[in-house]
Amino acid sequence: MVAVIKTSSSIRGVLNYNENKVEIGKAECISAVNYPLELEKLSFTSKLNRFLKLAELNTNAKRNTVHISLNFDPSENHSKEKMVEIADTYMEKLGFGRQPYLVYQHYDAGHPHCHIVTNNIQRDGKRIDLHLLGIRKSEPARNEIEEMFGLVKAEGRKQKEQFLLNPIDIGRVQYGKAESRKAINSVLNKVLFDYKYSSLPELNAVLNLYNVHADRGSEESRVFKNNGLLYKILDQNSKPIGVPIKASDFYIKPTLKFLEEKFRVNETKKQYGKSHVRNSLRQAFFDERMTSVERLSERLKDEAIHTILRKSSEGKLYGITFIDFKTQSVVNGSSLGKEFSAKGIQESCAMNILALEKKYQNSISTNSENLQDLESREYVKENLADILLRGEKVNEYVPKEFKQKKKKILYKGIY
Repeated sequence: MVAVIKTSSSIRGVLNYNENKVEIGKAECISAVNYPLELEKLSFTSKLNRFLKLAELNTNAKRNTVHISLNFDPSENHSKEKMVEIADTYMEKLGFGRQPYLVYQHYDAGHPHCHIVTNNIQRDGKRIDLHLLGIRKSEPARNEIEEMFGLVKAEGRKQKEQFLLNPIDIGRVQYGKAESRKAINSVLNKVLFDYKYSSLPELNAVLNLYNVHADRGSEESRVFKNNGLLYKILDQNSKPIGVPIKASDFYIKPTLKFLEEKFRVNETKKQYGKSHVRNSLRQAFFDERMTSVERLSERLKDEAIHTILRKSSEGKLYGITFIDFKTQSVVNGSSLGKEFSAKGIQESCAMNILALEKKYQNSISTNSENLQDLESREYVKENLADILLRGEKVNEYVPKEFKQKKKKILYKGIY
């Protein structure tokens, strides 16, 4: 079993996320603990108000919402009763046994799992300490529960990484397949609260993967002048389709003011994500065959990092953004330092090309050609300026099962 704990200050957003899953048939609320009414009699409002009343007892707590997912091995097929029993045992050992909490069984992933929604404000107004909750309480509880219920053990496996590296457990929004507002709302509930972004372009880098786009409109538009924000569905060509929906029309109110506060908070929170991306880039460039941004993008996929290339209408690369699914951070290349900006990365690729050319020339002069590190003799003879100016292919995120085999590119040398 793998337990993933996330904390936030928006119980409404977390609850809305799970309830939307129920509404579209991808989840079921299977237990409501420490509620005055039976589960069948609880409405969304009554579920929410139970948490809000406790939160009002301590308005100084910056983070009062706890969202936990318990993930089980794909070979395990637990009944609802057993999953509730596991959840109850886990919450008791975590120190939340007397708190109100809801258990949702989700059906939208390749492994059985449930989500638990609760808060950490107790009836006396004191808060349950969330600092290092995973290490202090969750890990010991997980080990005990695995023994108690005979679960597949997560120790020594890469199971936790598999769950975390799945970008979002929802599919791309498809216009006409579901009601637009619900479809967009499902994406927003996940992305807005789980990912660390510090600008609207960085947020859109993630949203666009799921055919959603946040748009302020042109500077002359009424929306822009009134600090408004619209959310749009994108078609397969990344073009807006259908009627845009105002941010204020969504239940969680993801307005520009809301996002600007997230930008400020996330700038600090994503420092670890920056370090991970920076280290992955440096590691990638230890390989002298890293001769193009396209190759770099492929290499970074092994580190669960998605690369987005921003190009001008003439095809010239002017910016690069990295989405780190492991740390759930969105990072602009230039924010990592000059060497990791679009220009810096292209220069590093150029240096590798020159190094390969020199290595090739040396091997010719000593009559001991060794081209194992070169994919083709013609490739390294290609004109350097052409490589730097050539438009790179933007790797759009596509699930592996839909990917087509790439055609091998043959490069003709210039003699």
